[in-house]
Amino acid sequence: MSDELSSTMRDYLAELYRLSDRNNDPKGYVSTSALAELMDVSAPAVNRMVNKLREMGLLLHEPYQGINLTEKGEKQALYTLRNQRIAESFLVTVMGFGWHEVFEEAQRMSASLSEALAQRMAEMAGHPTHCPHGEPIPSVDGTLPEQTDIMLSEANLEKEYVVSRVLSRESDRLEYIAALGLIPNKPLHVIHKAPFNGPIQLKVGQEYRIIGHNLAELIRIKTS
Repeated sequence: MSDELSSTMRDYLAELYRLSDRNNDPKGYVSTSALAELMDVSAPAVNRMVNKLREMGLLLHEPYQGINLTEKGEKQALYTLRNQRIAESFLVTVMGFGWHEVFEEAQRMSASLSEALAQRMAEMAGHPTHCPHGEPIPSVDGTLPEQTDIMLSEANLEKEYVVSRVLSRESDRLEYIAALGLIPNKPLHVIHKAPFNGPIQLKVGQEYRIIGHNLAELIRIKTS
């Protein structure tokens, strides 16, 4: 099956998985419009690709619900994400790129990675278990550990947390997040949450930060 898939098809499957994960349900349905926005393509282009992938048995399309990966589609998505995240780790750890520079390069590299080359790159990067953004790297057999983190926007005031992962791949947004110190494994406290999805005040190390609710939804945390 993997030989039948173009790099574009693989990217669609991987991004659909990421979008479902962003919605706190890796197996949940998402809208085609949300996928179009994430991939920065037109709605007709998404619909054409969705029809192709549905015919190949890689996703489901339910009226008024959206689209969802089948078991076969999820396997292909995780294979693609494994190669992408290994490539990201290699580019940052071995080649010295910033975490905000590697997403598109890793997409291009992963499209032609053999398993042997991916393994060698992982060795050179120190056998990473997570990409530079904190996302877990799927195993060779396409499995992931269960994720127990929550969105920063859902944090309680009285608990201590660490950043687990950052879901954005937009270069300027990642630079901003890094400038705030909200990188994986960074400890933080939530000082105040304004009502009605208002700003959130944080203490990150010895620094105080204020971030918007939308940004906080892209940052996952776990109890320290």
